[in-house]
Amino acid sequence: MTDLRVLPLAGVHNFRDYGGYHGADGARLKTGLLWRSAQHGDASDADLQAIHDLGIAHVIDLRGPSERERKPCRRHDEFSANVWTYPEETAGLALHSEAADGVVSAAEARAAMIRLYEGIAFRDNLVPMLRLYFELLLRADGPSLVHCVAGKDRTGFAVAMAQYALGVSRGAILEDYLLTNAASKLEDRIAAEAFKDHPKYAALDPATVRALWGVEADYLNTALDAVEARHGTIDAYLEAVLGIDAARRDALRGHYLVS
Repeated sequence: MTDLRVLPLAGVHNFRDYGGYHGADGARLKTGLLWRSAQHGDASDADLQAIHDLGIAHVIDLRGPSERERKPCRRHDEFSANVWTYPEETAGLALHSEAADGVVSAAEARAAMIRLYEGIAFRDNLVPMLRLYFELLLRADGPSLVHCVAGKDRTGFAVAMAQYALGVSRGAILEDYLLTNAASKLEDRIAAEAFKDHPKYAALDPATVRALWGVEADYLNTALDAVEARHGTIDAYLEAVLGIDAARRDALRGHYLVS
């Protein structure tokens, strides 16, 4: 499943199809329509062609302005997708970058990530983009791609909510979330000291980098538990915060599930 799901690219990490899982009523999520990834600033020409061949209609970039300016996405010469971004800068965007402030050990990094995941579902700079993402999914007018910097935290939560709305089990949602560690080639990048040029990570040991740039089940479980603690159920959060009531959920399932 992993080899079929992950698009093997040279400069874009964690690019994969998050369809194909079992959804509501025994149906499966369609493939080829729901994509997720990390940023595209380091994409090779071959990467751009492979992405172009997917026919993506909408790109939802969850990064803030400073992140987009720091690493602009490369585009194919015939790129024609609509790109949707958050227009305002706010404090604390990429969770792994925010969590890195002041940490010196893997335990501290893991604790910082968990603290940030406690509030990810309610972040003022993310909720509007999650609502927009669902609006675009409801249009169902072509494949979509959602990404952030590493394609794991903001993107991971966005994908988890979409999968949950489509009836994917919590276990399968976690399975897809944890696929980040392999799809991002994290161990290869750590071994190659790919993070040494970044001032926040240069002095950190591999275990600490792994806790920040990887994902763990506890991270996403913390976010889902926080949603349930505040709203009772994830369904109630989807309706109250993201505007996905039963009718819209059923519409999504009509678009993205196949028997």
